[in-house]
Order: sequence, then structure tokens, then C-alpha cells
Amino acid sequence: MWKIAIGFVVFAALSLFVIMKGGDSLDMGGEKHGTESTHSEPAPAPAAPAAPAAK
Repeated sequence: MWKIAIGFVVFAALSLFVIMKGGDSLDMGGEKHGTESTHSEPAPAPAAPAAPAAK
């Protein structure tokens, strides 16, 4: 039982440390959908060069 209590205290201390280090930039909102998401479309692949004309 005491191992569970020590594990909880260690986990809570680690969590608070990470939250404090993150500051204002820490986003705990989870997944974003809709207009607030920052997903962008991948860039299109460059076109293949044209083959030389056959004679």
C-alpha cells in the first residue's frame, strides 16, 4: 500500500514540474478539430521533367 502512495506522490511531483516548465505555451486542450486546428495540406510534388522528343 505504501508503494502506491509513494508512486502517486512521485507522479504528481513530476506532473507539476512539467506543467510549471511549460508555462503559458502548454496546451492541455486535447485534439483540435475545425477552425482552431493548425493542420496544413502537404505541398504538391514537383512535376516530372518532360521526355525529349523522339526523332
